[in-house]
Amino acid sequence: MTDRAALLRCLVIGDIIGKPGRLAIEQVVPQLRAELDLDLVIANGENVAAGAGLTPGLAEELLAAGIDVITSGNHIWDKREIYEYLDTGRPVLRPLNYPGDAPGRGWLVHELPDGDSVAVINLIGRVTMNQLDSPFLAADALLDGSAEPLPPVRIVDFHCELTSEKNAMGWYLDGRVSAVIGTHTHVPTADARLLPGGTAYLSDVGMTGPRDSIIGFRLDTVLPRFLRHLPTRFEVGDGPVSFNGALITIDRRTGRSENIELVQRVVEVDPDR
Repeated sequence: MTDRAALLRCLVIGDIIGKPGRLAIEQVVPQLRAELDLDLVIANGENVAAGAGLTPGLAEELLAAGIDVITSGNHIWDKREIYEYLDTGRPVLRPLNYPGDAPGRGWLVHELPDGDSVAVINLIGRVTMNQLDSPFLAADALLDGSAEPLPPVRIVDFHCELTSEKNAMGWYLDGRVSAVIGTHTHVPTADARLLPGGTAYLSDVGMTGPRDSIIGFRLDTVLPRFLRHLPTRFEVGDGPVSFNGALITIDRRTGRSENIELVQRVVEVDPDR
C-alpha cells in the first residue's frame, strides 16, 4: 500500500452554474477539504456569472471558498471584464488551444503548501464548437516542448461537447498525464476508470448547479427552444443544487493515478444570501 504522504488527493468539480452553484461551493468545499483530506481543488468556473461567463469578483469568491485553480471553456469570454484579469497571474485558466495572443494562459504549475507542485492544463474540444487549434497538438506541444519538464502530477480539464472526442483525448494522453476529466455538458457520466497507463479518466464530471433544471437553467426558459424552435434567454434555475466532482488519488512521484471516484451531493442553499 502506498504511503499517504506519497499520494496527492485532488477533487475536480464540474461546471459551476450561477449563484446557486457558487453558494453550494462556499458551503461544501471547506467541508470536503477536511472530510476527504484534499490537497488540491480544481473547478470549472465559466458559468458562474448568471450562467454564462466569469467576473474577477466572482473568481475571487471561488478562490476564497477553497478552490485552488479555476478552469474554463468557451464561455470564459462572455464577460469582458475578465479579459485583463486573466493576465494578472491569478490561478484562472482559459483553454490552451485558443490563439497565443488571447488573454490569459492555458496551463499553470500550482505550488502545494508542502512544496510539491502540480500542473493543471485546460483544453477545449473542436467538434460542434469553435474551430480552434487542435487540442491534441496543443497538448503535445506543452508536454513534449516545455523548456522545463512539467511536474509528474498533471491534471487536464477537457472542455468538450462529444464523449467520443473526450474519450479519444483520454487514450491519447494515457500515461502522459495523471487525469483527463471532461467538462461542458453538465451531465455526469458513469465511465470513471483508470486507463492502462495510469491516467484517471471521466467523460464528464457533471455540473454544480440547480438539480431541478435543464443543465442548470429554468425549464420555462429552455423548453420553448425545443417546442417552438424560437430563441429564448436562459435563466439559472433555483432549488436544491447538485454538486458533482471527481476525487482522484495520484502517486506524487510517478504521476500515475491510483483511484478515481465520484463525489456527489445534493446541497440546499439560501438564495437570499
